[in-house]
Formats: sequence, C-alpha cells, structure tokens
Amino acid sequence: MNIVLHDNNKHLDFAPFTLTRPVGDLRIGIMTNVERWKLLFPDGEVGFNTETYLAGKYPSMNGIEVNACVVLNKEIIEAIVDLPANMSLMKDGIWIAGSLDRTAVKEFHGELPVILENRWDLYQKNGDALENDFEMLTSGRTSRQLSSTNTLIGDAQRVFLEEGAKVEASTLNTNGGPIYIGENAEIMEGSIVRGPLAMNESSALKLGTKVYGATTLGPHCKVGGEVNNVVFHGYSNKGHDGFLGNAVIGEWCNLGADTNASNLKNNYGNVKTYNYRTKSVEQTDVQFMGLMMGDHSKCSINSMFNTATVIGVSVNTFSAGFPPKYVPSFSWGIDGTKYAFDKVVESANSMMIRRGRALSADEIAILQHIADTE
Repeated sequence: MNIVLHDNNKHLDFAPFTLTRPVGDLRIGIMTNVERWKLLFPDGEVGFNTETYLAGKYPSMNGIEVNACVVLNKEIIEAIVDLPANMSLMKDGIWIAGSLDRTAVKEFHGELPVILENRWDLYQKNGDALENDFEMLTSGRTSRQLSSTNTLIGDAQRVFLEEGAKVEASTLNTNGGPIYIGENAEIMEGSIVRGPLAMNESSALKLGTKVYGATTLGPHCKVGGEVNNVVFHGYSNKGHDGFLGNAVIGEWCNLGADTNASNLKNNYGNVKTYNYRTKSVEQTDVQFMGLMMGDHSKCSINSMFNTATVIGVSVNTFSAGFPPKYVPSFSWGIDGTKYAFDKVVESANSMMIRRGRALSADEIAILQHIADTE
C-alpha cells in the first residue's frame, strides 16, 4: 500500500528545515513519518505532495493522501488502511488522510499523539513523539543486555539497545521517559542521561555528555557537552562542550567547540523569532526557544547565539559577538556577504564524503533554488 505525505500548506511554518525537505521527512521522536509507515508496511512506497522544487528528490505517486503534520502511530495507520475510497479520515475537524474535499467523512476515534503546527513543535512535542515511537519500535522485541558498568535509575524495560549498541560507565535515568539506543550507536563513558532520549543508527554521545531529556539524535550524529530537549537531524555534530537547549538542528551541520545558545530571555518573557511566511520577526507565545539551524550550516568555535536565533541553509557563521537573530541562507559570516554557490557545494561535499556520501544532482538543484529565491 502506498501513501502520499501531504505538506498540508505548512511548508513555510517549518522552515528552515523544510526548505530542503517536505514536512513528512522531518524527524521528531525517533523516526520520520516516512520511516513510521515503512516500519509497518515495508513493501509499501511513500510519495510526497510538496513544493515543486523538492519533487526531484521527493516525488509524488499514486496513493492515499496523508496529513504529514500528524505523527503516525499504529492505530492511525490501521485506520488509514481501512479507510474506504473517496472518504476523509478526520478527528475533531483535523484532516488526517484520504479525500481532500472532506465531503464524505469517517471520524477517527483514537487519540492523535502529536500534531505539528510550527517548527518549535519539533522540540516541544518531541517527548510525546518519542514515547509513541519507542512503543512502535520495541513492542514484542527483546533489547540487548545493558552492561553492568552502567548505573540505571528507573525501569530497565524502558531502555532498549539495538544490535551493536554500546553503553559503558554511564548513568541512565528512565523515570522521565524511555531511552532508545539504535544500531551501532554509542554512549561513551561518564555520560549522564535523563530520558526520553533517542539515538539513531551510528550516533554517539561523547565522553561525559549531559542530556536532560526529550532529545533525539538522528543517524550518524555526534553530540557532546550539555543538551536539553534538542532534535538533531542526521549527520550533524555538536562534538564538544557548550550548551544547547530547546533547539532543532538540520542535517550536515557542525557546531564548533564551546558553542553556546541561549534558550531563555533574561526577562523570562516570550520570545520573538523569524517567520518565513511573513519574512519578519514576530512575537510568539513560547518562553523557551533556542537555536534553529538549517541543513549544511556551520558555526565557528566559541560561537554565541541569542534566544530563538534562526540560521538558514548553507550558512557559515563566525564573529566576535552574537550573530543577528535571523541569518539568511547562504550567508558567509554575519555582515551580509553571500556564500559563493560553488563553495557551498564544495564545502557540503567535503563534509559528506567523510560518510561516503555526496550531494546528488537533485540536492544541488534544491540548494540552487533556495539560493535563487530566498
């Protein structure tokens, strides 16, 4: 069975992360909605109803239209599978799947674990999504045994180690949520972890890392220092000391040693942040908000970021002080200089080749579109 993950007109609400991907390919919890569907329907295909310039990498196909802003679970997926043709699956006025015209409606009677509205939902609702994914991934399965060198606080059933996962001489506390350690992932000695935490394939917590919960490491991420409620998409690194909280980091990013990002204003008020839809800085009702960094962006050692700073795609920031609260894509430094496109591609490939990857023609076309239009 095939599905088509529909952006539901929310493309700009999750930028800068959706500048380079559809909503359905955002990571929250342990997985993306693509991965959730394929977990239960491994022979099915996934297409996307998204922006035209993304269609080369994320093509559409024939299938059931599904709201990409609804984090899928087993109950929702079963309801989608059983949905009659030409009907809409709804929950309290929220479209979940099926026909877009909503003239014939079937009500979903279960709970929607997570509904995404804004980019800060990716960290604010990460704990709920992680609980949802932990149940889906581990139900009926047996974890590898946790080494006796570790200190465990809480329910041992709330720790799950996949094949090749390594954890030594660390403290794991599951009272606040589960801890999932993916295939070949590693928690190095001296780390202190409060769940919920998700570590995807080949990710790592460096020596002595402190994790305060509701945190996700995408595949091949390396994280050190102190993190609190952060979502890292794949192949990104914060390998050294420094604090990052209530934040989202895209793919192929690198935060220099001793990078620190504020997540709370000195007056404890709600933050203002850049809105890609209105192209302006706007007031929010959110008190805790840290760094939002788009794909392929990097910052130098000892970087400092103000509360709710937004960094676009393929940015290289370096300065003696705080960058602006919004740094446009393809910025070099913070003085408005543009990062030459050929150098962007060269820099991205230099990082990716270390993981046996390189930018595809479709990915270069996506970056070129952003450079031409943002």
